[in-house]
Amino acid sequence: MTQPMRLAKYLGHAGICSRRQASRLIDEGKVSVNGQPANHIDHVTKADHILVEGKKVTGPAPKVLYAYNKPVGIDCKLKANAPDSLIHHLPSGERVYPIGRLDKDSRGLLLLTNDGELCQRLIHPDHHVEKEYWVEVERPLDDTFCQTMASGVPIDGQLTLPCEVSLLTSTRFKIVLKQGLNRQIRKMAKFCGYRVIDLYRVRIAGFELDSSELGEDQYHAITQSKLKLD
Repeated sequence: MTQPMRLAKYLGHAGICSRRQASRLIDEGKVSVNGQPANHIDHVTKADHILVEGKKVTGPAPKVLYAYNKPVGIDCKLKANAPDSLIHHLPSGERVYPIGRLDKDSRGLLLLTNDGELCQRLIHPDHHVEKEYWVEVERPLDDTFCQTMASGVPIDGQLTLPCEVSLLTSTRFKIVLKQGLNRQIRKMAKFCGYRVIDLYRVRIAGFELDSSELGEDQYHAITQSKLKLD
């Protein structure tokens, strides 16, 4: 007999969503187990009748991973009734979700998967996965900008972790983060007196976006080995 598994983890293994997203769906009352509203402490197996937003969970699906070049204007929240939602741009016939997010005004590399374990590995702060961005601001950067940003600045009541920052042009810089706070780069730049006008993510872990091969609003399947995780 299959060993029971905590519900959120089971949904991640089944390719429904990440564990974090599963917990949110449980909180919102959108998950049921054997006809009853789900609870975070529920442990389940394939023998249980599990519904997520009215759809039956049939068990683990083949794991897939896509690289997607997100344009500005697409919202990473998966809401079918929102015309600007990412849900309208996902691969057809497969239930995948984004690993982390890019805000609506940002563009570049987004990873899509149904692998809850991989998602957990990439977004959990303990794993310190690198994400590289090229950022443009509205006016020339001063000499102290990179040092200030790299050392860490206060946003939302906490100090950002030290990071790698270097100039690309007089108004553009590269930043490599190992954390993912809400609108972190925009808030860091604002603290230093600058307004971000373009934010482009070019790398997650060891996988780099090549815009010449993957145009805006396009995706292609990649293998997990492309991420070059330890």
